[in-house]
Amino acid sequence: MFLIVTKYLIPKGYRGMAVFPFVFVKFRMDKENVVFINHEQIHLKQQLELLIIPFFVWYIIEFLIRLGQFKKWSLAYRNISFEREAYANEKNMDYTKNRSLWTFFKYI
Repeated sequence: MFLIVTKYLIPKGYRGMAVFPFVFVKFRMDKENVVFINHEQIHLKQQLELLIIPFFVWYIIEFLIRLGQFKKWSLAYRNISFEREAYANEKNMDYTKNRSLWTFFKYI
């Protein structure tokens, strides 16, 4: 994982983004935020198991489905299966070491 601080690549309203093998963070202080970094590392694992490009295709499609379902951007985002898995396990610092393949399916 390569950790890069940049305010220009992160969409408005977000603090970070994982794009294998990089984790981009908007604020320098987030480099030290272990929960935040763990959340992004979970996304890196998800991206690897879906061979990166299919992850982003799935992510966008599921976001659009959730947006139709919830009619609110923030609720749609929080209910994407990849985000649900990452938020549910971000405080478990051993999660990425012990995570089974395809675990995000449990969060659909």
